[in-house]
Amino acid sequence: MFNTTLDLQASLKENFGFDQFKSNQEAIIQSVMEGKNTFVIMPTGGGKSLCYQLPAILQPGTAIVISPLIALMKNQVDSIRGYSGNNEVAHFLNSSLNKGQMTQVKADIMAGKTKLLFVAPETLTKDENIEFFKQANVSFVAVDEAHCISEWGHDFRPEYRRIRIMIDAINEKIPIMALTATATPKVQSDIVKNLQMGSDVKTYMSSFNRDNLFYEIRPKLSKDQTAKSIVQFIKTMPDQSGIIYVQARKTTEEIAKILAVNGIKSAPYHAGLDAKTRSRVQDDFLMEEIDVIVATIAFGMGIDKPDVRFVIHYDIPKSIENYYQETGRGGRDGLGGKCLAFYSHKDILKLEKFLRDKPVSERELSAQLMEEIIAYSETSSCRRQFLLHYFGETFEAEDCGNMCDNCKNPRARLSVKDEMQVALSAVAALNERHMIKPLVEFISGKATKEMKDFRMDRHELFGSGKGKDELFWHSVMRHAILNDLIYKEIEEYGVLKLSEAGRAFIDKPTEISIPLNRDYTHEDKGSVITAVSGKGAALDNTLMNLLKDLRKSEAKRKEVQPWVVFSEPSLQDMSTFYPITFDDMLKISGVSKGKAERYGRPFLQLIKEYVEENNIDRPEDFVMKQVADKSKDKVTIIQSIDRKMPLDDIAETLKLSLESLVEELNQIVDSGTKLNINYYLEDNYDDDVVEEIFDYFSEAETDSAIDALKELQEDDITIEEISLVRIKFITEMAN
Repeated sequence: MFNTTLDLQASLKENFGFDQFKSNQEAIIQSVMEGKNTFVIMPTGGGKSLCYQLPAILQPGTAIVISPLIALMKNQVDSIRGYSGNNEVAHFLNSSLNKGQMTQVKADIMAGKTKLLFVAPETLTKDENIEFFKQANVSFVAVDEAHCISEWGHDFRPEYRRIRIMIDAINEKIPIMALTATATPKVQSDIVKNLQMGSDVKTYMSSFNRDNLFYEIRPKLSKDQTAKSIVQFIKTMPDQSGIIYVQARKTTEEIAKILAVNGIKSAPYHAGLDAKTRSRVQDDFLMEEIDVIVATIAFGMGIDKPDVRFVIHYDIPKSIENYYQETGRGGRDGLGGKCLAFYSHKDILKLEKFLRDKPVSERELSAQLMEEIIAYSETSSCRRQFLLHYFGETFEAEDCGNMCDNCKNPRARLSVKDEMQVALSAVAALNERHMIKPLVEFISGKATKEMKDFRMDRHELFGSGKGKDELFWHSVMRHAILNDLIYKEIEEYGVLKLSEAGRAFIDKPTEISIPLNRDYTHEDKGSVITAVSGKGAALDNTLMNLLKDLRKSEAKRKEVQPWVVFSEPSLQDMSTFYPITFDDMLKISGVSKGKAERYGRPFLQLIKEYVEENNIDRPEDFVMKQVADKSKDKVTIIQSIDRKMPLDDIAETLKLSLESLVEELNQIVDSGTKLNINYYLEDNYDDDVVEEIFDYFSEAETDSAIDALKELQEDDITIEEISLVRIKFITEMAN
């Protein structure tokens, strides 16, 4: 009927008001119009929905669109009705409708008024619906979010695997259209096989490159520091819409509260909220009553908001597919979007713990998907190149345009010609049967159980790369994949195979250089923090080193240990927020008025000069307000100590053990508050013991009570005595 470009373009203008098709939309629509099975792989924001909406409107009958979420259906229906001005043109059929509404929907379909019907796969399983669709004129079936079919996809749903059976029950000749925004080669293969789309299926794959999105990974430090970094990041984009993804429901509420007290309109969203609350939050976000949603992954699939300017992952996602899908909700209007994720090796360990009780097959699959997200997080190469390579697309890092943190702040590169030959030779020597981890252990000479069980430790190449650590060899292996020297065999669960280029490299190595991966195992401990882009929102390593040097010299001058002057977290805060006034210094964690007066002046002077010399754009008005922690009644404790109440009585009042109270007291002094407990020490402890512990802290390199116990336990000094004298010492010497 519509075989010419002019006809389709005229229909596009008439029905949707657009003058031109995007990318390969026109060819896709033509394929559907011709009744061919059509597979569409198009990134979020690429115009996927139009590919089934327009042919449905143009053809006789009703197109069935299978969609996983009720919220997604409602938005789609509202959008189509908005374009046509006709409510009968699109309907959804699901459990949210009452019997009368369902009867009306079916009547509109039989009358030929409805062009698009959105259903969940569960709706198709009902016999009465199958019988109804047999009588209706179904133009084609579109399976949206088709990656849900595959166990290798990021959102596998068992009911999706029965879609083909249900279509056959209606009419096996109905053309099928499958659409997804994320699909690796393995997932693509699963979709085509499961839907039985045939060898002649027309496949259309758009580029996965979202060139308007900036990708960035930051090390995840303490909860307070990460929250502070998030608040500061959002403050650089006032009144803009954003989504923050977290794993735990409780965390959504904690972060939403922190944002709210810092003047950011926000709300939590998770599956534990009742349907009415979730619906209200979603509507408020769409209507711009709130700017930021803090959500578990229950949020997002049903949201079509084009102007989301940032997507933050407080916890790293479980897979690259999840990450790509969720970041893809930013900048769908084509304007800029920032994608910030926080990565910690500890979070990966948590995810691994969740997998322990899963069936072996699911555990192995999840572990492989997790390995990919670890590789992405730790890589120092172009993040855009990494993502596109994962989805089977070739991309040169030079074309990134500094739109990721690694390209904007490149690391030094190392020549690895010989080492790459060693790595590829190991793949060949072990008959191309292993994944990255055991290969790295083999090259490094790590005598694990697997190495011994399979006698790999007896191979002549075992330990051939012993001179370098595992981080180095992981970097080499991952860059071998990026450079197409080896590839992951999708039909064999991701074991590494040599490409022709890889075999040629072994015989005749050529020059190759790589940046080493980032070492987050150390960053977790605070010893190495990666400097990244963003207005003062990330730790400045150069300033951190200058402040450490100054702390050392000031400690010598004052004849105290460096940690007494300022703690490491305090220096990290200074290197992030650049305080240059006394009031600024009081906003730094662990800095009391007394500490600022005693030690602050030379630090403020150094930071001020550094900011001026380096033209730093510092967050001048930034104040991180904390949510009141009602579970720890700090005010009661301080007031009770001011009244010189015995600690046992305070503990009883707060229904705490004395040990728990002492922990609370130590946390209070660590935050910069003075606590004078001399009255309690004088009444309960020997002066000589107190003096010995005090002297120990005066000379100690750390303020650790555990370290002190190791040193002092031979003198029969207890951890309780040490913890209490530590409070006295920090109050008098550090605060």
